[in-house]
Amino acid sequence: MPGDRDEVVLSGIAASPGLAMGKAIVFAKRDVRVPFRRIQAGEVEVEIDRLKRAIAESKRQLGEIRDKVASEMGESYARIFDAHMMILEDSRTFQEVESKIRDGYNAEFAFNSVFLRHEKDLWEKGDVYIRDRAGDIRDVRKRVLSVLSGTRRVSQELSDLQTDVIVIAHDLSPADTAQMRKEKVLAFATDIGGRTSHTAIMARSLEIPAVVGLQNVSSRVSDGDSVIVDGNRGKVIISPAPETQERYRLESRRYASFTRGLLKFRDLPAVTIDGHTIMLSANIESHEEVGSVIEHGAQGIGLYRTEFIYIGREGLPTEDEQYEIYKSVAEAVKPEPVIIRTMDLGGDKFLSAFESPKEMNPYLGWRGIRFCLARKDIFQTQLRAILRASAVGNVKIMYPMISGLDELIEANKVLDEVKDQLKAEGVEFDADCEVGIMVETPSAVVIADELARHVRFFSIGSNDLIQYTLAADRGNEKVAYLYEPLHPSVLRLIKQTIDVAKRSGIWVGLCGEMSSDLVCAFILLGMGIDELSASPYVVPAVKEMVRSVYFSDAKRVAEFALKTTDPAKVRQAAMENIGKEFPELLL
Repeated sequence: MPGDRDEVVLSGIAASPGLAMGKAIVFAKRDVRVPFRRIQAGEVEVEIDRLKRAIAESKRQLGEIRDKVASEMGESYARIFDAHMMILEDSRTFQEVESKIRDGYNAEFAFNSVFLRHEKDLWEKGDVYIRDRAGDIRDVRKRVLSVLSGTRRVSQELSDLQTDVIVIAHDLSPADTAQMRKEKVLAFATDIGGRTSHTAIMARSLEIPAVVGLQNVSSRVSDGDSVIVDGNRGKVIISPAPETQERYRLESRRYASFTRGLLKFRDLPAVTIDGHTIMLSANIESHEEVGSVIEHGAQGIGLYRTEFIYIGREGLPTEDEQYEIYKSVAEAVKPEPVIIRTMDLGGDKFLSAFESPKEMNPYLGWRGIRFCLARKDIFQTQLRAILRASAVGNVKIMYPMISGLDELIEANKVLDEVKDQLKAEGVEFDADCEVGIMVETPSAVVIADELARHVRFFSIGSNDLIQYTLAADRGNEKVAYLYEPLHPSVLRLIKQTIDVAKRSGIWVGLCGEMSSDLVCAFILLGMGIDELSASPYVVPAVKEMVRSVYFSDAKRVAEFALKTTDPAKVRQAAMENIGKEFPELLL
């Protein structure tokens, strides 16, 4: 019977913050049944026609969902479905399917086998972002097969929910998430997925607590089980004990009250009780997130991830197209700055416009500035667009994945060439536009004093710095326990970078996930970081933490953190200080 068992705690990936308690409804791992049938020559055109009609109907469905999402959530989220539409419009893939039908196979089997192969190819790349894109192919495959077979999809069942539930599933597609009756869904948890998956992105937009990457939650939970979803810590608790339920009831009330109150500090500075000020900026992936940046009181944009302009499209974005996007962002946050990172393609993000090489270790391969310098035509176009936008706002340029001095010198040379071109053409731009680099490799830290002579600022990319320092892939659940931001080697590299920046007379920020962790943010504050850049919705909590503590306490804890070798002791020391006046910040 549901509830007649011991409490079970599962750990996954915190995809969307918040706390929820309720009864589970389980959508187990299910795939559309694919019939296999050899067909006669006279049936070939019938099967091809069935496939074409199924594709047309799938496009119609996606168009409806896209329009719904655009009106309710905004154009940036609706573009998720453009990627699905592009898959349906890929003529080469459908030529493969048609060829298989002509070889004597029914439409369902031919379509499924071709799409499964493409899905498997992407999944085997092994990277979080690419695996999430494999999910797009899976979603399209299931949609077309559902139309061909006339079966009911999970999204239809989610749209018909009548009671408040916590949704448990192997996976949820963006369409499932978009069509669910949001007022009836308290939270959701899935076996697979990462923070960059479209489902996770939409959960954050809808402000629904979510935990993903739980591996087997759909097989561990039954319909009607009591479940707690902790989207703050990335945990799901099955059949919680009475004392656990009571603790979470109290915590949920406090968290709701706390988050409602945070926005009242939106227009106040991030200054400690004893007068130390730090700049709090926001990370964005789309120009349509600018409204959220302003709403949450961030001081401009500390990281604009421009690679998402390039992904999920057939051709490269033009200079004018990029200029209009960058200009709109710069004008919206003016006079606050926007740091535009040049495209960080490669690693876990590949360009759709041409075939990308398959690499054994893509995170150690052709990515970031290496890609930019190898494809200077693409790089120059982007730099032209960014510089043009600098004429209308406070724009800064940042290069990703710098590992050596030669790369930085060559990148600056390309930038100078672009400036000369614009001058010759009489195009306006800010000649004093600040240039900085992401410090995300240990090699960059070691030669930071040399790099500092060629830039105006450093921005520490803690996500990659941690994984490169600890040799622990941040997307691999098997080594997740090794990915520790408070590891002494990580903290010492960050402090070394900060110290070099101070001595060199340039400013230094941090734009990785450490900025979103209040304990890490407290320690970074104590280390003397000038700026922290986090997801917009996290900024109010970080600001309240800063305004609630003494800089002298933060410095003392940071000094302790740099001397000890035990991350748990570091976290405990920070929590004791943060929670002194505002225990809600520890939720």
